[in-house]
Amino acid sequence: MSLSLFSSYRQRQLEALLEISRALTARLELPALLRTILSYAAEMISAEAGYVALVTPTKTLRLASGYGLPSRVFEALAPYLSEQKVDESFWSETELRQQLDIVLEASDKDLEQVVALPLILSGDEIVGGIFLFRSGSIAFSSGDRTLLRDFADQAAIAVRNARQVEQLREARARMEAIIDNSPNGVMILNPGLRVAAINRSLSRLVGMSPMDARGRPCHEVLDLDNTTGDHLCLGVGTPPPPTGIWYGEGDIVRPGHKRITVGVTYSPLFDRNGDLTNVIATVTDITRYREAEELKSTFVSVISHELKTPVSLIKGYASTLAREDAELSPEIVRESGRIIEEESDRLNELINNLLDASRIQAGALSLDIEDVSLRQLADSLLQRFRVQSPRHEFTLNMPAHLPLVRGDEKRLRQVLENLINNAIKYSPADGPVIVGAWAEADSVIVYVSDQGIGIPLDEQDSVFERFYRVDSSLHRDTQGVGLGLFLVRAIVEAHGGKVWLESQPNVGTTFFFSLLSSAG
Repeated sequence: MSLSLFSSYRQRQLEALLEISRALTARLELPALLRTILSYAAEMISAEAGYVALVTPTKTLRLASGYGLPSRVFEALAPYLSEQKVDESFWSETELRQQLDIVLEASDKDLEQVVALPLILSGDEIVGGIFLFRSGSIAFSSGDRTLLRDFADQAAIAVRNARQVEQLREARARMEAIIDNSPNGVMILNPGLRVAAINRSLSRLVGMSPMDARGRPCHEVLDLDNTTGDHLCLGVGTPPPPTGIWYGEGDIVRPGHKRITVGVTYSPLFDRNGDLTNVIATVTDITRYREAEELKSTFVSVISHELKTPVSLIKGYASTLAREDAELSPEIVRESGRIIEEESDRLNELINNLLDASRIQAGALSLDIEDVSLRQLADSLLQRFRVQSPRHEFTLNMPAHLPLVRGDEKRLRQVLENLINNAIKYSPADGPVIVGAWAEADSVIVYVSDQGIGIPLDEQDSVFERFYRVDSSLHRDTQGVGLGLFLVRAIVEAHGGKVWLESQPNVGTTFFFSLLSSAG
């Protein structure tokens, strides 16, 4: 070969390698990169066809890219390659001739020569091989092999880069999955404290989609009331955080939803130069912990108040009756005895409710199951309530042949008593109270309806909680510690039933519960 021809040949080789290097930096997909490498390699050593095979995790080979060959050739080669192990014998003349025979049998090309080189990474790791074919009797020379080595090195680099990209993608996908499925809310902020991303948990908490949150100032997404502690998202122009972690608490308030108390941890991330890159805000729903603290306080205040009133009345009237110097008429004695009896019953009911609540919490609520007539039970209760509260109008709306239910009669009486008492407490002085039921498939649905003050929508999910009382003007004038509805739900659920309500403020409330019928 003349010097000028060699120089031109070398120039084309350098241009080809330069073009491949550009392709490597262009973030092309691996098959496209390998096709580019194959086509240039085939041109430089006058090959007519070829393919690249890569090592699988099981150390066999799979076809990754082809050049100048029909698809039926790859279908024929695939089973052969899947059974091969990449060792020294694989690159022998015998193995290469076997591959050439498979290619010839599956194609109409008159190919006679084959050359192959392994794709080797640093550390002598073989990640695949490059295979080229051509027709004619002139075999590939050592110079061809040397030239092909450059292209094999480029292919190995492409495989290495593709592996690294794939590993990064997998790591990012795992991290995104962990963040998105975290039970805690996560918000990623840029250095300007604008939202880069939020996960599904935070989206549910704040009622804003991740797409709508992106790019907004974080105080618009995480809009908190009653804040305590440190909050990066409060105020404009807040300086970047120190290397320590900031923590604050506050309430998420959304119309029509229950107030949610959250704790927010702000964790800054810095680059190697110490510049702030991101802030990770972790938002934890601590409503239960806050409610537990409030529950303790409520328990002490409510119980002390509810105990003090009957005890004071009992002690006062008992002291009056015990005075030796007092001349009391029979009417005063009877009235004093009546009040002592009523307050003792009230005290006994409070103690029993507290004991029942404790048993429920301990999972020790026992039931004596038998067939129960809810109609007879409700009728006897309403007769008693008509005497106790003559200003209310009580109506029984149950069919005469209502199916019996399986349950504990004493506990079911407690359920109806609590619901009727609740209707009386939160109804106007002359408001109607209806106790009804109907049969449905294998169950009986019971309801207690009033035309009282109703329950606001944002409180309806809370009325069955311990010590919870609806916030209203009647709250201060009604007795009770907020255990009645808690016991109602626990007892009904212990029977395998469920409890729900329908209510509108200033219109009234209807409580429902379902029980299995004896026939079911």
